[in-house]
Amino acid sequence: MQPQIAPRDFTPGAGLPGDRVARIAARQAFVSLKLTFLEALEHQPDAEWLRVQVRAAEEPVDLWLLRAPVFAALTGVDAELRSRRQLLRRGLESMFADFDDASGFALF
Repeated sequence: MQPQIAPRDFTPGAGLPGDRVARIAARQAFVSLKLTFLEALEHQPDAEWLRVQVRAAEEPVDLWLLRAPVFAALTGVDAELRSRRQLLRRGLESMFADFDDASGFALF
């Protein structure tokens, strides 16, 4: 009779309560950032392609890669556009701690 071999489990941290809570918190932060992107683009004309890309994002890095086109779509001196850029910047800072450059220059 052959010895029984236990099946291999490739799921990292499966079943550990701390890991589960961390995964849930990360997912909630991602969804919150996604909603922030959509809110920033809400009344922006000609931004449908960006809204589709944001909705299709599956990982935080997908949103990170969309940040430049979204900021470009929000270009202008209007107070509403400025508040949307600030909203987006705060959302990015909450997900990506190193978002600010050390150069001292910042987008307004």
